[in-house]
Amino acid sequence: MNLLRIELKKIVPYYTFWIILAVYAGLLVLVMMAASNISINGGQLGTQVYQFPKLWQLLTYIASFFNLLLGILVIVLVTDEYSYRTLRQQVIDGMSRLELVLAKFYVILGIGAVTTLFLLLVGLYFGFRYSTDTGTDAILGQIDHLSYFFLQAVGYMTLAMLCGFLVKRSGMSIIVFILYAQVLEPILQFSLSDVIDQYLPIKVFKSLTPMPGQELLDQMTTPTELLTPAWATLPALCYIGLFLLLAYYSLKLRDL
Repeated sequence: MNLLRIELKKIVPYYTFWIILAVYAGLLVLVMMAASNISINGGQLGTQVYQFPKLWQLLTYIASFFNLLLGILVIVLVTDEYSYRTLRQQVIDGMSRLELVLAKFYVILGIGAVTTLFLLLVGLYFGFRYSTDTGTDAILGQIDHLSYFFLQAVGYMTLAMLCGFLVKRSGMSIIVFILYAQVLEPILQFSLSDVIDQYLPIKVFKSLTPMPGQELLDQMTTPTELLTPAWATLPALCYIGLFLLLAYYSLKLRDL
């Protein structure tokens, strides 16, 4: 709690932090509202797809596209510590390098919890607005998708934290993070067999929030080898632990 308290003192007055979170929330709500107003065969799309309990899988799938923003947010928080020499000062003041990494990880857990709670509220709003079944069983039917989203968001942010500690500079760290997630790993996935590439980190994280109707799509096209969310949980936890360990050693073995 003391580590988290120290981080909050730095984050709360930081306008960039709140701006990125506001952009994240605004884009998600905007996409949900825009999709709900699309007309198909004379009816609104919202009344067809924003139905409990399947709403939760759709919501987390849409939100997963914005996890890169959360990663960028974490990179900014980490690299600013280098820019303003606060990491070095904290070590001088008596904090260990392990505590520096854990402090950032606690922030990541907090951001993940807040964004998951936000998704819960967004889902309840659109669900009660459009769903024809608002009973408890319908609402809670697939709500476990929110826990998978939380794990996915933490995974993306932990990878981003590692990039920040390794590269140290904000712009370059963001480029490395996005290049790996959007370019390098997709190339690796293309060159490796599905049996192997389904265990690559980004694909593992994406497996936690699969696209609704993926099973039907696979019947009409070449099936995509993806772990189920339940089976992807353990590899995702292992990657999060690995990224934390690498972040710690990058601090331990290099000058601040």
